[in-house]
Amino acid sequence: MGEFEVEITEILSKKIKLKAKDQREACKIAKMAYENCEIVLGADDFTEVKFNTISTNKPKEKGKK
Repeated sequence: MGEFEVEITEILSKKIKLKAKDQREACKIAKMAYENCEIVLGADDFTEVKFNTISTNKPKEKGKK
C-alpha cells in the first residue's frame, strides 16, 4: 500500500457593501478592515472544498522497513 499526501483547501467567501470613490479604493478599504479583524470569515461563509493529491511514494516491499 502506498503513502499519499493530500492537500485540503477550504474556500470562504463573504460579500460586503461599502462606500468608496472607486473599485480600487473599495478593495483597499475592505483589505484594511479584514487585516484589522473588522471583517471575519467563519463557517457560515464556507463555499467550497477541494482535495488534491500532491505527492506519492512508492509502496513498501513486504519484509522491508
